[in-house]
Amino acid sequence: MSNSMGNSILRFVVLILAQVAIFNHINFAGYINPYPYILFILLYPITENKAAFLFFSFLLGLTLDMFMDSGGMHAAACLIIAHLRHWVLGWVFGVAYEYNAVNVAQTTLGQRAIYFSILVFTHQLILFSLETFNVSDIIYILKKTLFCGVFTLVLCLILTSLFSYRRR
Repeated sequence: MSNSMGNSILRFVVLILAQVAIFNHINFAGYINPYPYILFILLYPITENKAAFLFFSFLLGLTLDMFMDSGGMHAAACLIIAHLRHWVLGWVFGVAYEYNAVNVAQTTLGQRAIYFSILVFTHQLILFSLETFNVSDIIYILKKTLFCGVFTLVLCLILTSLFSYRRR
């Protein structure tokens, strides 16, 4: 087992435990919750097997669905952003991604913020659309996507800055 795969498995377990034990109990204004567990998908090494990445992303969402009794919403949202990640990486990092020279944790804050923003808000929009599953509640879905997305984005940027700083 490679070192990056070992780190990914450790990140998988830690993020699930943190989400279930800590972040699920944060509830600002009755509906604003952070979802930093998607850092697993955002930071998964780009050189690893793509099929394993999709499987682990689905397993991440499914595990959270089991803990949160949410009926597959997290699994669907995780699988969709895992599938979209390839195009977002290519769009944000360009040629560096084409040559597999991107380590997301060591990119500039601006690039990381754009990359995280696209996938975090996509995840939130899918998750809350599936949760509500009613087009007439579009304002509620967008409001929840915006506030939870901003909270999740800020938390993800802080966590990656803290943990990537020690490696530089």
